[in-house]
Amino acid sequence: MIFADRLAAAQKLAEALHEYRGRNPLVLAIPRGAVPMAKVIAQSLQGEMDVVLVRKLRAPGNPEFAIGSIDEGGWMYLADYAGQAGASEDYINQEVAQQLETIRYRRAQYTPNRTPIDPVGRIVIVIDDGLATGATMIAALHAVNNRNPAELICAIPVAPRDTLQKLQGKAHKIVCLTSPDDFYAVGQFYVDFPQVSDEEVINCLADSKSSFD
Repeated sequence: MIFADRLAAAQKLAEALHEYRGRNPLVLAIPRGAVPMAKVIAQSLQGEMDVVLVRKLRAPGNPEFAIGSIDEGGWMYLADYAGQAGASEDYINQEVAQQLETIRYRRAQYTPNRTPIDPVGRIVIVIDDGLATGATMIAALHAVNNRNPAELICAIPVAPRDTLQKLQGKAHKIVCLTSPDDFYAVGQFYVDFPQVSDEEVINCLADSKSSFD
């Protein structure tokens, strides 16, 4: 399955999540790519949207490859291959500190005038535009699950099968539109897959908040 762009993928995800329409779900996006998608899904399901801030921990010399992840509260997931990727304890500590600083900066940038929407007792749908290693999604689900949602759903357009297996038990339900064998990168499953800017994230969050006020 190939998606025209993120908005087309979001529309297909919204269709797959139709059972939550009208139940005021909280749709949480992992920035930046998933934020425009969350806006579409929240509007379709008559819910709210916000961001869940997590960061991948980058492999030494290969910043696109995740060796783990960190959530906003400081909880860390570390993949079992982190050492094989060359990550020493000192490197990991430095990377954690740097990514936590980025999370703090993004929180101040994205939602400067309000606290995050509380997921306690809510139906919460955590989305991303696709998963590779799944590291950031693992941290995101952990962060939300710690806040006692009524139901926690992980929803993504595409992910490899072994990554989906890693997510088992970390959410009440996993919705994935396609799980191909020939997976190399998330972008290969989109015709148009541009970078999403911080400005676009800020605008999406502002527009969404005003629409629900």
